Amino acid sequence: MMIALFIIVTMGIIAVTQGQRKIPVQYAKRVVGQKVYGGQSSFLPLKVNYSGVMPVIFASAILLFPQQILSQLGAAFALPFLVEFSNNLLQGHWMYYTFTAALILFFSYFWVSVMFKPIQIADDLKKYGGYIPGVRPGEPTASFLDFIMTRLTLAGAVFLTIISILPDLLLFQLSVPPRVAYFFGGTGMLITVGVILDTMRQIETFLLQRHYDGFLKKGRIRGRTTSANVAIGEAASDKSVMQLTAVMVIILLVGLTAWAVRHFAL
Repeated sequence: MMIALFIIVTMGIIAVTQGQRKIPVQYAKRVVGQKVYGGQSSFLPLKVNYSGVMPVIFASAILLFPQQILSQLGAAFALPFLVEFSNNLLQGHWMYYTFTAALILFFSYFWVSVMFKPIQIADDLKKYGGYIPGVRPGEPTASFLDFIMTRLTLAGAVFLTIISILPDLLLFQLSVPPRVAYFFGGTGMLITVGVILDTMRQIETFLLQRHYDGFLKKGRIRGRTTSANVAIGEAASDKSVMQLTAVMVIILLVGLTAWAVRHFAL
């Protein structure tokens, strides 16, 4: 059961981390001399989890200070209500999860508001002759992007909240050992999956660069039949390498989960 839950959580994290909303962008044609520029269609990717793991880290760090301060003040001045309130801010109490969800939601929107610039994106699209079909260039485009990003950020914040409180649910509701419970979520799981995805992306980039360098070393254009056959063979080789890497990563994670369940179970 734990292995199945681990696989489901991992697949969910990968899906949300890689998930994005593709906004179609059309570029108008421009005639410069005897050449025609533009007239192409592309897309603008907007990630669901744009802020990454930062809201969870900020929320966890900020919640530590009020609990410690209120606990010390309540003990120093003999104020039982402060001590009781500080105890409610500990893990396992509903108030802790309420503040955690609120802080994750706040920092998700705060991070997006700082890093995502819809006005600048709209100006750049207008400058280079790009527009979103059905949306006027300029301020309407910025408002449209801001509206889409607001909804995506809400979905990402809900996902981060579920992942952050999942270990506590396993620990306090299902009596799972702490070292096993915290292996199924939280910042550690998000960072681990993110690092693995970045590693696989770097491997893919390395393979593409290797083939590109090999093409330059030839110094001539290959024939259509030969180049097509070689390209098919190289693509199959790349795909096999990526699949092998993914299988190895899954086997490693499943092995670590089985080892943790076996050695740290009560």
